[in-house]
This record gives sequence, C-alpha cells and structure tokens, in this order.
Amino acid sequence: MTKRTTYILRSLIAALLVLAAAYSITSGIRLVRFKQHKAPAPLTQTMQQELDEALDKSYPGRNDILKPLPYAVIPAQLDVAAGSAIVIDVASGSVLFEKKADRIIPPASMTKIAVMYVVMQEIESGGISLTDIVPLKSDSWARNMPPHSSLMFLGKGQIVTVEELLTGLDVCSGNDAAYALADYTCGSMDEFIKRMNSEMQKLGLKHTRFVEASGYSEQNTTTPREMAALARVYITKYPETLEKFHSRLSFTYPQEHNLAPEDRGKPTAQDFSHGLPERITMGITQQNTNVLLGKLAGCDGLKTGYIDESGYNLALTVRRNNTRFLSVTMNGPGRTKTEGDKFRTQDGTMLMEWSFARFEDCRKTEAVHQYRIPVTGAKSQWVYLTPAYEFTALTVPFITGSTPQEAADSVRVVVDFPRYIDGGTTAGTQYGSIQYELDGKILQTIPLAADRTISKSSAFIRAADFAAKLILSKKDNREPGSAQ
Repeated sequence: MTKRTTYILRSLIAALLVLAAAYSITSGIRLVRFKQHKAPAPLTQTMQQELDEALDKSYPGRNDILKPLPYAVIPAQLDVAAGSAIVIDVASGSVLFEKKADRIIPPASMTKIAVMYVVMQEIESGGISLTDIVPLKSDSWARNMPPHSSLMFLGKGQIVTVEELLTGLDVCSGNDAAYALADYTCGSMDEFIKRMNSEMQKLGLKHTRFVEASGYSEQNTTTPREMAALARVYITKYPETLEKFHSRLSFTYPQEHNLAPEDRGKPTAQDFSHGLPERITMGITQQNTNVLLGKLAGCDGLKTGYIDESGYNLALTVRRNNTRFLSVTMNGPGRTKTEGDKFRTQDGTMLMEWSFARFEDCRKTEAVHQYRIPVTGAKSQWVYLTPAYEFTALTVPFITGSTPQEAADSVRVVVDFPRYIDGGTTAGTQYGSIQYELDGKILQTIPLAADRTISKSSAFIRAADFAAKLILSKKDNREPGSAQ
C-alpha cells in the first residue's frame, strides 16, 4: 500500500469518524429536545393568517353561525301553521327543523332584537351604561309614534334610564323606546340604522336589512334563518339579557321616579280618549307580548313581531337542564291578535316539545384543545394540532337510553392523532381527529390540523432522527389530552 493510498484511507476513516460523531451528537441533541417537550413558538400574525386561510378553504362552513346537524337525519314532518319556521340548538348552532326558512319577510318588532344587540355592544364598549338618563326628544314621545304602534308611553319631561328603555323595548315592544335608544346611542335614527346594518353585515347576514329601528316598516327585511342566527349570537354574547329583560312578565311605566318634578303628586288618572298628551303621568302596566312566558316550561324569551305585511312572528327560546333551543316562526296566521297569539303559542309549544323529546346537548369538550406533536426530519421539532373549528356542544339524537339526557351522557369521545409526524407539516392539513360516538355511530368528527407549516430538513437531519423515530413510535411523547 502506497503512502498516498494510506493517507487517503486514513483521511476517509477520519471523515467517517467525524461524520459518525456529528451524527451521534446531532441525533442525541434532537432526541433530548424531543424528550423535553419544548413548546413551539407562538404563531406570528402571518402564520395565523396562513392557518385561517387554509382552514377556511378546507372547511368552508367552519365559521357559520348556523349549520346542519353533523349526522344524517330524516327531516321531520311537523304541522306548523306559520308560513316559515326554523328551530336551532343555541349551543351548537345546529338546525333541527326548518320550513321555508330562507323566505324574505319583514321582521316587524323582532327588529328590536337587533336594536338590543347594538345597544348591548355599546354598553359593553363603555360608550353608554344601563344607568344613563336618556333625554327624550319629541320624536320619541308616544304621541308622535305612527298609528297602532306598540308603546311604553314615553312623554315630555320624563326621566328614564337606558335599562328602563330596554325593558320597555322588550316587554312592551315599545316603538317609542326604539326611537329613544337609537337617538341616544348613535345621535340619530339614520346613524343608528347604519350601525345596525353594519353589524348585520359583520355577522354575514345577507337578507337582514333595516330602514328604521322599531320594526314598523315593511321595508325592514330578514329570513327565519338569519333571525335565528342573530338571536343565537345575541343571547350567547349577552345571556344576562334573558333574565333582566326578556323573561319579565310585565312592566309598569311611567312610575313616580320617572316623572318630572313638576308632575309628581298629580292625579295619576288620565284621559287618552282624544289622543295621547305630551306629558304622560299615569302608570300603565303591560304584560309581556310573549304569551308563552310562564306557560311553557323553561321559556325565558325572546321577542314577538307583527305588521300586516309579515303576519305574526315569534323568536322563542327555551332552556331545560343544560340545553337551550330557539325557534323563529314568521308569517303566522291570524285575523286578530288573539288568533295570532293562539297560532304562535301552538307552533312554539309544538316545536319546543318536539325538540326536547328528541335531542339533548352533550358538552364533553375537555378533549377539544391543541395537542403538541413531535415532528421528525424537519426544521422544527414540534407542532400543535388544533381543532379545525370551534366546538361548544354536540346536539345528540335520542337513539339510545331511556331519555335524551341518557343518550347525551352515553356519548364517547375518541381522540386519534399520530405519535409523531415525519418530514414536516403543512398549516391547515389534517393529521388527527376527535370523534363523538354513540351506540356505535359516529355523530361528529372534528379534524385536528397542523397550526403551522414546517419544512422538511436536510438528508443529514432526517437520517439523524432515525433513532428518535424508533423511540417515538414505541413511547407516547405526545402532550397528553383527555379522551373519554
């Protein structure tokens, strides 16, 4: 063997030893890092945008306010008197029943749900408060409302708070209260209508538009589906309004403290036979326009509506145990208010009793969170698998057990995801799932998707992770998650 050959051979052996040492060190370092469970860096704004766009593309309905049930059902055939109707599960947003739910119909006084939504947003932001005293301009006085308006009986000189106006808006369906709130919240009816319509656009409601805030105009438009979506957002974001306003059985206004100082102590009886006076000093007690309050178990809202062009409308919500359903019936029949209330009562009662007899909420959400997973052969060693969409509850069908509640309690949650992912990840790509099962049937599958893109590493790093893959495949190094 020549000296040159010996030199080359020794150099090659040395290089191989260096390479082996580098391989061993790199492999060891990466294995230690896998064992350390080091959390990935938080997503940057760009990375979050990439994830959102990928998820929106793969799951186009993931942000919808309302959605179909996630499992197949035979559509119910219910004898609903109203021309259009829909029933939803408030927690899950699932549609349980619908009848011509996309017809465009004037909402009438259900418009006031949108009014309350906007006012509550303004209270939440600190722009106004429930205790604010609201100046009453003449266009909000009861005597200046259009003919046949529902009223809370606002008048000149009265002292009234935002909270009282919201109460009169809901319980009495006061058009005068709508005018007062619109002016106080945004400075004028025109500006308030712009705000209402802007908020409807933000919610993705394409057919819900308003020209005034009381619901008196037939040019206000919505559909049962969109009104149900609005109502779901409203009572989910502001659940306190149900007890504070929507479930009140009656309201008396004005009371002594609402009167101007010069009107206090005057005789309370007034003669309205020749029209309403500027100053209303007689306390008037009105029952809530929702006649199902106190009659239908669990009913605590929401809002009625009627004009000739819409027929009798009702947004109704009922809670029993931990489940809340909401129905919207529109274009209901009736030649008189008595007849209209009769059909609204029949429809609302039937839809709610049918829903509670067949469905119950399952709120086993403990498994629905991010899972940290090792990534081998890639430039980063950890990724989060994140649920592809928000999950708050599953509407469970009554297909097993002796009650709908037993069926909901019997739901099994199964989480499936890999011990490791090899060669990198792509943001928004599914690598696992969370399944809700009942009686051997899969009710819903929630995809677990990578929250970031991780590029494949060099061939050397991929080779260095060989030992890690052997260990990871035998030992569960994933972040633990509840799955039962």
